[in-house]
Amino acid sequence: MIKLFHQVSQECSRITTELYSTSFSSSIRLLHKDLRTPVFNIYGFVRFADEIVDSFHDFDKETLLSEFKAATYQAIEQKISLNPILHSFQLTVNEFKIDHQLIDAFLHSMEMDLGKKQYDKLGYEEYIYGSAEVVGLMCLYVFCNGNRSSYEQLKPYACSLGSAFQKVNFLRDLKADFEGLDRMYFPGCDFSNFTQADKLKIEEDIQKDFDHAHEGILQLPLKARFGVYVAYKYYLSLFKKIKKLQPQKILDTRVRIPDHGKMFILAKAGIRSQLNLL
Repeated sequence: MIKLFHQVSQECSRITTELYSTSFSSSIRLLHKDLRTPVFNIYGFVRFADEIVDSFHDFDKETLLSEFKAATYQAIEQKISLNPILHSFQLTVNEFKIDHQLIDAFLHSMEMDLGKKQYDKLGYEEYIYGSAEVVGLMCLYVFCNGNRSSYEQLKPYACSLGSAFQKVNFLRDLKADFEGLDRMYFPGCDFSNFTQADKLKIEEDIQKDFDHAHEGILQLPLKARFGVYVAYKYYLSLFKKIKKLQPQKILDTRVRIPDHGKMFILAKAGIRSQLNLL
């Protein structure tokens, strides 16, 4: 019956991903079927940790995150957990031998969110690495399936992609982060005086990440390439939409891609894939 428990736990991670992020879950479903469940397992874990620091305002977040962290390491060591999200995560960590330092860095970034409100350049880079780049690296362990040489070759590109995604999220969520959570991630920026110059500087940095990431996507194993490419195109489209807006407009609204826009991105990506034009 342990197989049934594995299945139930992994279904919890899949449902968590689908309810919290239709965009990511759609991209995951475009991966080869062998890759979908492990990536759902990673995202379920990441989503729960992020939820603790971003949403549980009426509870002791520090204690909850500390308990979640301890339970995570215990699950990995014992290879079982009664928390289905942690059980599914440990299955993936142990199967693909994901480096525990990546998990350490991720949980550290969640701890930073509990107290840090303003970031200097070093803190900003540290946070992006832990909150986003390492998530891409965990997924890369799955995509490379034990091929260490391939992992090391693709590692810098995976970091750039995670970084681009996170920075786009920061831009899109400026208002919510500042007004709801009193956070400003971009160093040297003032929410009350967010200028066009600030915006352009951030956009130039993000564009570099996207350009570098695209080089790596073309080198991904075939089982992973299309799903990652669609996620890349979705975020690139979101970024292009943000670039057209004035700073004040970003502060007033949360930019999104409508469902018909996502369908167009998927269809266009499918055609380019068939013509080997990715």
